[in-house]
Amino acid sequence: MMGPRQEAQPALFCEVSLEDHVPQNHLLRSIDRFVDLSSIRAYLADFYSHTGRPSVDPELLIRMLLVGYCFGIRSERRLCEEVHLNLAYRWFCRLDLSDKIPDHSTFSKNRHGRFRESEMLRHLFETTVARCIAEGLVSGQRLAVDASLIEADANKQNSTPREDWDPSTLDPADAPRAVREYLERLDNAAFGAASEVEPKFTSHSDPASQWTAARKGPAFFGYSNNYLIDTDHGVIVDVEATRSIRQAEVGSTKTMLDRVKGKFDIVPDWVIADTAYGSGPMLGWLVDRKIDPYIPVSDKAARPDGTWVRTDFEWDPENDQYVCPEGQELKQFRRN
Repeated sequence: MMGPRQEAQPALFCEVSLEDHVPQNHLLRSIDRFVDLSSIRAYLADFYSHTGRPSVDPELLIRMLLVGYCFGIRSERRLCEEVHLNLAYRWFCRLDLSDKIPDHSTFSKNRHGRFRESEMLRHLFETTVARCIAEGLVSGQRLAVDASLIEADANKQNSTPREDWDPSTLDPADAPRAVREYLERLDNAAFGAASEVEPKFTSHSDPASQWTAARKGPAFFGYSNNYLIDTDHGVIVDVEATRSIRQAEVGSTKTMLDRVKGKFDIVPDWVIADTAYGSGPMLGWLVDRKIDPYIPVSDKAARPDGTWVRTDFEWDPENDQYVCPEGQELKQFRRN
C-alpha cells in the first residue's frame, strides 16, 4: 500500500559525518591526497597583525579557490554559495555543516592584499613543482614552451584609440588600481617595454591587456599565459603572464628558464617551441647556455611586393658566388 506522506521534520539533534557522504572516487578525494597546504600559515605570518579580530584561515581560502578552479566556478560569490550547499566541497574545505562560509569579499581583499604582496600563489605553485620533482615526475632535461591566450574582462566600448592615449597625463594618485598597476609595469619587459609598437586600442578598466586578433577572428583584449613544461609527464614547471605580443612571449621564456635554474637548479638539455620563438636572438641565447633549441627558424625572407627572396638565388660553388634568377652574378664587393 502507499506509505505515509514524506514531510521534513526538524530534529533537535543531528549527527552527520561528511566523510560518509563523499564517494571514494570523487575528484576532490584524489586531489586531497596530494594537497599539502601546511606551510601557508607560516609563510603569511608577517602579513597579519598581532592584534585585532581573528581572520579567516588562509588555508580555507586556498581550498575554496581550488574547488573553483577544478569545477570551473569563476564567480567568487557563486563559489561561496556552492561550498555552502555541496557536501563534498565542505569536506574538502574542512568545514562542518554548522561552519559559516566566508563572505565573497574576503577573497578580493586577500587576492589584492596579502596574497599579492607575499606572492603566496607563486609560493604554492613552486611548492607543488618541488613535490613533483621529489616524486620523480620532472627530469628537467626536456622542456617545451608555449603560450595560451586568455581573454581579459574588458570591453572595446570602454577603450581609447592609440592616437588619443597618453599615459603621461594619468595621475597615479587618482587612478583606479588597474591603471596604477599598468603605470608601474610600463618599463617591464613583459608589458610596456616589450615592444615600441603601441596597441591600436587601450582599455580604461584594464590598460595592461593587449588588443589582439591572434585567434584570426574578431579582435579582443587579452593576455598571454606562458608555460614552461617538462615533457616527461607534462608537468608545468613555471608560468609567466605577459601581454599578447610575440616579443613579450619570447622574453618570458628567458625569464622562466632563469627562474627554474635558480629555484630548482634545472638546466634542460633542449627546449621545444614553435616558430614564434625561432628568432635569431632567442636561438643564440639558448645556444650560449648550451641548450639545444628544437625550434623552427622564423623565416622573414618572404616579400609581399614580389621582390626576389634569398631562396630565389642559386649558389655557384666554382666561382664562389650567387646567381640571380636572370643569370646575373650577385657580387659580394662593388670595388676591387
